[in-house]
Amino acid sequence: MNIIQHIQSKISEIIPKLYNVEGVNLDVQKNKTEFEGDFTIVIFPLVKLAKKSPDAIGNELGEAIKNEIDFIESFNIVKGFLNLKLKDVVFANQLSELQDDFDNVTPKNSTVMVEYSSPNTNKPLHLGHVRNNLLGYSVAEILKADGYNVIKSQIINDRGIHICKSMLAWEKFGNGETPESTGLKGDKLVGNYYVEFDKLYKSEIKAMVADGIDEETAKKQAPSIIQAQEMLLKWENNDPEVRKLWAMMNEWVYAGFNETYSRLGVNFDQVQYESNTYILGKDLIQKGLDSGILYKKDDGSIWCDLTDEGLDQKLLLRSDGTSVYMTQDLGTAVERFKENDIQKLIYTVGNEQDYHFQVLFKILKKLGYEWADQLYHLSYGMVELPEGKMKSREGTVVDADELVEEMISTAKEKSEELGKLETLSDEDKVKSYETVGLGALKYFILKVDPRKKMLFNPAESIDFNGNTGPFIQYTYARIQSLLTKAEYAGKGNSGAYVPNESEKEVIMLLAEFKEVVSRSAESLSPALVANYVYELVKSYNSFYQNNPIVKQEDLDAKQFRLQVSDLVGKTIKKALTMLGINVVNRM
Repeated sequence: MNIIQHIQSKISEIIPKLYNVEGVNLDVQKNKTEFEGDFTIVIFPLVKLAKKSPDAIGNELGEAIKNEIDFIESFNIVKGFLNLKLKDVVFANQLSELQDDFDNVTPKNSTVMVEYSSPNTNKPLHLGHVRNNLLGYSVAEILKADGYNVIKSQIINDRGIHICKSMLAWEKFGNGETPESTGLKGDKLVGNYYVEFDKLYKSEIKAMVADGIDEETAKKQAPSIIQAQEMLLKWENNDPEVRKLWAMMNEWVYAGFNETYSRLGVNFDQVQYESNTYILGKDLIQKGLDSGILYKKDDGSIWCDLTDEGLDQKLLLRSDGTSVYMTQDLGTAVERFKENDIQKLIYTVGNEQDYHFQVLFKILKKLGYEWADQLYHLSYGMVELPEGKMKSREGTVVDADELVEEMISTAKEKSEELGKLETLSDEDKVKSYETVGLGALKYFILKVDPRKKMLFNPAESIDFNGNTGPFIQYTYARIQSLLTKAEYAGKGNSGAYVPNESEKEVIMLLAEFKEVVSRSAESLSPALVANYVYELVKSYNSFYQNNPIVKQEDLDAKQFRLQVSDLVGKTIKKALTMLGINVVNRM
């Protein structure tokens, strides 16, 4: 329990005794005014209830707190605010406790599954997938740091009409080419054929419209789309040739995806495939139909009526018996709770799918699954780019691999321009470029509340100053250099050293870390951790600039400041690790 929590806990015990009122929570904040005191308590909520003046309440409450908490040295009241000054020894003790408690995590005895990525096997990963992967991975790591058991999962959408489009185009135009024969990553090669299909399809529509057929009819009757639909039916009927082509092209894509995941530094504990789960969904739908929860239309299609829930009617099986995305998602959810002892399932999916997940959760609830209440859609906003900043495929989609390469290249240019890495070996330079480039990308994306859409500016993200990944990484490297230079041997006795104001500020920030992690886990927002570590780094840099350490002659002061520096370094590293960001000891 940090100092603020301890004070709040004591206040909640004191108020009922003093004023005979329950359930009043007073806000305790770090004091940012010029008035003496380390913490400020807002006492206005008590004025009406206690029917006393702010000054009277402040004096009564201040005396009671001082009597109850032995580390309060004094208090004062200013315009309805009660300011508390702590004894200096508290901060030294707090630092020691934080060092001892740093690696301790209280287990939650609860398992959470976090789904993220979940791409289609008809194209490579793009910028939207980058935010998805970084967000899902970071949320999983933060939940782990807060004591949860976590299962990272993805479902790969490896079947369906979109997959058949790539397959059909490769059959028509591929001439047997492979990733090996072209030198292309497999996901890029397959994605190229998805584009080729689109070109063919649009040209057929254009020709049919020119012959007098209306556009909607042309879209349904174009030869290529009919062939793709026929291929999907063959796939669902286990046609051996179609299945063989499907398996080969999907393997190309998986190899490409894994390369990108490795570069991004994300991983998964479980991988499911839609081709294995869509049948489960069909079984569920049949049971729902038999029990009268679902209904069949005259054309044979099966639907769920959600109008009583304020939604609409949802198609679950087409008239030809083929499944839709909802079919697969129903089957996958049931399978996950059947195969794993999980208490919560989080879907990391963009906000354009908000309605889909509302419907999914309602249908599962209608089908009688009580755990439907434990499903959560972590809905995030889209990522936009300033025009002309990045290469893009077809002028619209920013390729994930190209984005990563661009970030590493920008990190190299920036580092060389600033002369940051001149003393490193070529091998260490390459490692630093990658660490800094990816750190810039990840931090810039994760510091934004996931529910907001964001503008990603590569040049701004890689700045070595301001609220950026490189600025935080650079502070970590500076601390490691300091500890090496000072020959810091680890925690020791700092004697009776009395910390100054800048040291107190850093210690108070360090004391907030675990609470920030808990709030971040509860809100599923890595932005809280990201912005906390930036505030910590800012505070530490101010302390570092104004307090000599290596050349400090007072050994107690030197030891204390080294301990503060060491714990700040460890906290930076742990916070960045939760964001999927690496550190280097020299920059």
